[in-house]
Amino acid sequence: MIGRVVALDQIGGRTAAALIHEGRLDDLLIDGPEDGAPSPGSVFRGIVDRPMKGQGGVFLRLPDGESAFLRNAKGLTPGQRLLVQVTGYSEAGKAVPVTDRLLFKSRYAIVTPDAPGLNISRTIRDEEKREELLGLAHEVIPEDNSFGLILRSSCEFGDEDEIATDIAEMMDLAAAVLADIEGEAELLLDGADPHMLAWREWSDPKPAEIATKAGCFADLGVLDAIDGLTSPRVELANGAYMYIELTRALVAVDVNTGGDTSPAAGLKANLAASRELPRQLRLRGLGGQITVDFAPMTKNDRKQLEQSLRGTFRNDPIETALVGWTPIGHFEMQRKRERLPLMDNLSL
Repeated sequence: MIGRVVALDQIGGRTAAALIHEGRLDDLLIDGPEDGAPSPGSVFRGIVDRPMKGQGGVFLRLPDGESAFLRNAKGLTPGQRLLVQVTGYSEAGKAVPVTDRLLFKSRYAIVTPDAPGLNISRTIRDEEKREELLGLAHEVIPEDNSFGLILRSSCEFGDEDEIATDIAEMMDLAAAVLADIEGEAELLLDGADPHMLAWREWSDPKPAEIATKAGCFADLGVLDAIDGLTSPRVELANGAYMYIELTRALVAVDVNTGGDTSPAAGLKANLAASRELPRQLRLRGLGGQITVDFAPMTKNDRKQLEQSLRGTFRNDPIETALVGWTPIGHFEMQRKRERLPLMDNLSL
């Protein structure tokens, strides 16, 4: 299997999407249960409930008795209506994390109501193409528009008619949602399901194949790869391995050199772990606080490892902050909870 393959199928009756790169599972999306937590990207009309003094935020009432927490909220009063967007999955028993800075995202365009202006992805470096896209956007955007617009990297090789349609539809959607402020707490816009996310996020670069036949996960080896993800052990190069385990407080990662007893064994194992870790966290749906116990190495080797971590996580689609070393030599990260943990999702 050569190149990038996108597979659209179902797992346990729920929509799922897999991205396969050079025959290896690179990303996996599985829809949560219908009665589960709202998915990231969902937009609600919430009602301000109560401020949290000392935390700089407020709780909001959502439909069906759920609550949300909005950080850095000022000047809000109980009972006030507010449009908010879900930013990630909440931990069990905690409020849904939301923001009041809404984004309306599609394959080619992102509409930013709170950030006026027209921007084009920096990855598009062809000046002639950038001018073409600017002209196209100005033709589509209404004269009285006050929304911001970002044209994504996928526009570089996209069809002009499709891009124009995408911009217009996202502008109309944003206007309709923002106008719907009056009323009780209500879900106004569902977050994208895995098939929509695959269409939106995995189009650049263009896949060599898109498999949509029922049962394609089994045919392409996706189910076998998922079985491998149910084990905490991950094999690395040269006999090294790491364990990735989810606890209630954090994700713990332990890197081991295996049978390699050479002087450079620790650094080699740690570099291998740094290259594989973003993929494993992505596939396993793990986020929040992550603590890595790397294999023993000299402090002089830390800089090389940090460079490797920065490079691999820079290319990861999920926002991850590399916090740094603890006094006892562990490395800490903070990763956005954009997905449900795979093991939890498979058991639902």
